[in-house]
Amino acid sequence: MTTLEFGIMDGFGDVAHYASAAEGYDQHIRGAILAEDLGYRYYFFVEHQNATFNYVSSPSVYLASLARETSRLRFGPMVYQLPMYHPIRLAQDAALLDNLSHGRLDFGAGFGIQAHEFMRWKLPYGERRAMGEEAMDIVLKAWTQDALTYEGHYWSFDEALPKPKPYQQPYPPVWIGAHSQRSFDYAACNNFHVGQNIDVDSVAAEKFAYFRQAWQRAGHSGPSPRMLLARHVHVAKTDEQARAEAEPELLKGFFGSGGLGSGLSQTRIGQGGDPRGTGGERSPDIEERGRVFRETGRSYDFWIDNGLALVGSPETVIRLLKEQQERVGYNVFLAQHQIADMPLEQVTTSMELFGTEVMPAFTA
Repeated sequence: MTTLEFGIMDGFGDVAHYASAAEGYDQHIRGAILAEDLGYRYYFFVEHQNATFNYVSSPSVYLASLARETSRLRFGPMVYQLPMYHPIRLAQDAALLDNLSHGRLDFGAGFGIQAHEFMRWKLPYGERRAMGEEAMDIVLKAWTQDALTYEGHYWSFDEALPKPKPYQQPYPPVWIGAHSQRSFDYAACNNFHVGQNIDVDSVAAEKFAYFRQAWQRAGHSGPSPRMLLARHVHVAKTDEQARAEAEPELLKGFFGSGGLGSGLSQTRIGQGGDPRGTGGERSPDIEERGRVFRETGRSYDFWIDNGLALVGSPETVIRLLKEQQERVGYNVFLAQHQIADMPLEQVTTSMELFGTEVMPAFTA
């Protein structure tokens, strides 16, 4: 069995149920502190804009607060949606955050998957990958060059003076939220780490195997990048209790009660005229993601049989994790304990059981 590191994938949809957003953020920070105390190494969350299920629309601001409340936990968004940022401002914000945390930032980068999020800011959704790759190029240069002159298609600068430089040298670890073959090729070419959170186990295994081959073809030296898988997780004292608590929340679907398109039908733009929210784009990968989103709202067994959720007693979850790691081939596992509207006490118990009884089973 290869080494396995653990982290939290935090979901923020429950912020809507607190008396105020401030109270919700305070509770999530307390949860991150607990994760650090329990020995989790990583803390990630999803960024989206114009999304009803997402309440961290300014990741760097949230993480600056978290940086002062923790001392060991590594953290970052999974991912910054690169086309939605001014790249030098993003590079500077991330570098400042890396300094505030004394080198604990992991920089997750992605391009976006929902057309309406771009349309509302009048950004060209069809050009998001080109924009994102140009933005990432600028971010890396801003982290490593004292002065930056750049003539790109989307951004141009004349002797920009980006400060500060990151605490980690030459810069923080970069992760790509990868679903398409092109994203895995991009990550392999640039020696970036990769993260997955939607594909069923069989598809994720194929993509991680492809990534390893693409990375080897790129001829990099040094250790191979890490591969991360995020899954919904609920641990209770018995299998029966774990299922009874998790099943009604999982059946609210992949994005919970504030799902991917929830609430958008009341807006003028909605999902952008496309029920899949992809601006009319279609590919086998997009169709497969759509299938996952549909089936997770219909079937508890679909979650379990495809490894999208690990539910049970500590002994059961240990077994499921060992089998899944062998099958899929990842070396970083993120547990999303906050499932839809699950009560806080159940979430906390799941975290504690996972940290004290499951994670030690994977200590080298």
